[in-house]
Amino acid sequence: MTAVTLQHLEGLYAGGDDPWSFRTSAYEQAKFRATCAVLPRAFYRSVLELGCGNGELARHVSPRCTEYTGVDAVETALAAARRAVPSGRFHRLFLPAPLPSGDFDLLMVSEFLYFLDPAGIAELAGQLDRRWPLADLVCVTWLGSSGNALDGQAALDLFARASRRTLRCAAATSEYRIDVAEGAP
Repeated sequence: MTAVTLQHLEGLYAGGDDPWSFRTSAYEQAKFRATCAVLPRAFYRSVLELGCGNGELARHVSPRCTEYTGVDAVETALAAARRAVPSGRFHRLFLPAPLPSGDFDLLMVSEFLYFLDPAGIAELAGQLDRRWPLADLVCVTWLGSSGNALDGQAALDLFARASRRTLRCAAATSEYRIDVAEGAP
């Protein structure tokens, strides 16, 4: 159900906790601001971010929520995320897996779907739909080559077909897109 191994993901962080230069890249920082700009609500009770990495997107989103929960497979990334958002809760999970408990009203699927295979994407979409059907969902997708079996657009298409939610493209560049499905107010 995963297209890559845990060892592959850990290898991405072998050189440090910021393999994509999230902290210093103007491109990444602009993408984080664009993600926050398309959130359907100004404030959320509880956010669940899947694929939280080193917490740089969390640093932008967490001021807009009462509780933040992040999930990632790599402990190096989670240690950095805990430093970025000390008030957050973080779980080490190799997705797809049972997700943490919570009354989440915002679900963030951030640039990791292409690490899964089609069955894993379907399992994740189904779990999100069953457990948090009224939550807003934001899906950030890298459009370049992922180096995996699925590229970002193909993974997003599989997720959109597997989900009961209706995703709409809220922002896009030639390198990424941000899709949103609004839940109940």
